[in-house]
Amino acid sequence: MKEAELIALLRGRDERGMAGLLAEYGALMRYVAAPILPDRRDREECVSEAAMRVWNGIDRFDPARGGWVAWLTAVTRNTALNLARKAGREGGEGLDENAVSPDPSPEETVLRTERQAALRRAVDELPEGDRLLFYRKYYYRQSTAQIARETGRSPRAVEGRLYRLRLRLRERLGGERDG
Repeated sequence: MKEAELIALLRGRDERGMAGLLAEYGALMRYVAAPILPDRRDREECVSEAAMRVWNGIDRFDPARGGWVAWLTAVTRNTALNLARKAGREGGEGLDENAVSPDPSPEETVLRTERQAALRRAVDELPEGDRLLFYRKYYYRQSTAQIARETGRSPRAVEGRLYRLRLRLRERLGGERDG
């Protein structure tokens, strides 16, 4: 099934679109969720939840803002992160009612947004290979071993490249380069 046909079926609320989504992109969705959710059952729950989010939110997909696969992987990644956070909260002890709120203050929220925008600009300026490595390690949370295996490099070579990449980004963002 072609991408445009699949999107049209989803937008038309045709159930063949959901079946096509899982048949064509289910493996990719599991691949994206795997580093975040190591348990197979959690990954399957994530794929199901992400597919429902795609079904319910297909109207938010805008090809002018980015490609289909990028949008789908972002939905899947965010779903996996939400499930991992939820599992972490459910497994923890109850909070003291006098505890400080974990929510950031408005000032912290503004600063975080500004830092994220600066980082996004710095990453966008990187050569393509470095940018892809950054996203694999820090956005998709893939292990160094997985990246090494899939790129044909040694884990040590991947770690070295990541180290130099972090130094370069720190320098571009105005941080100290302390080796």
